[in-house]
Amino acid sequence: MRRLLVVLLVALAAGCAPEGDGSTLTVFAAASLQQVFTDIGEQFERDHPGVAVEFSFAGSSDLVTQLTQGARADVFASADTRNMDRAAEAGLLAGAPVNFATNTLTIAVGPGNPKNITSFRDLARPGLAVVTCAPQVPCGAATDRLEDAAGVRLEPVSEESSVTDVLNKVIGGQADAGVVYVTDARAAGDRGAEVPVPEAAGIVNTYPIAALKDSPELAQQFVAAVTGEVGRKVLEAAGFGPP
Repeated sequence: MRRLLVVLLVALAAGCAPEGDGSTLTVFAAASLQQVFTDIGEQFERDHPGVAVEFSFAGSSDLVTQLTQGARADVFASADTRNMDRAAEAGLLAGAPVNFATNTLTIAVGPGNPKNITSFRDLARPGLAVVTCAPQVPCGAATDRLEDAAGVRLEPVSEESSVTDVLNKVIGGQADAGVVYVTDARAAGDRGAEVPVPEAAGIVNTYPIAALKDSPELAQQFVAAVTGEVGRKVLEAAGFGPP
């Protein structure tokens, strides 16, 4: 009888535990969101004791492919609306996505700009090692549009699956220049330098976020954190524009 009573008390205690206690929230997010989402996730964990936020950062197109192939996640944040639309068409979303940020492209170069790059057109100079994102990745699709706007056709030495891979090749000395988001160039700090691209002002990537099907209520709360005051402050400080 005493053993039965102990079992019942344990079960009751579990049923009365605060929502989210011991829970893990899995967030799939575009690579360009890595630093800001890590910061937002840490604040979310402080505001929700017992909750752990785990992230998977990659190119948005790769993340959608993983989700459609059965990968488990609670929240998806894309660097463009096209890949969020893919997720919606696949029936992955729990509700309508919410736009929460915007971003534009720029040129990342090594410290001191050793190749003296001053414009987007300079990236077409012979002998210059330029890296870009692959066309299926949001930053790659935006680069294609930027080439059209600037009247320049690039011949990159490599096309990367995420914008962070492009940046890492530049700051690691494997490339002379790379086309990245403004926020990535800013995050590089003194490890690199930025060459602004006026033509990029009209080519804006909009970032949407959504809770995924069969996710817990915590997923909606995380979306609210990203789109609310906490998220706006972190995103603005990192250089993201308003949606």
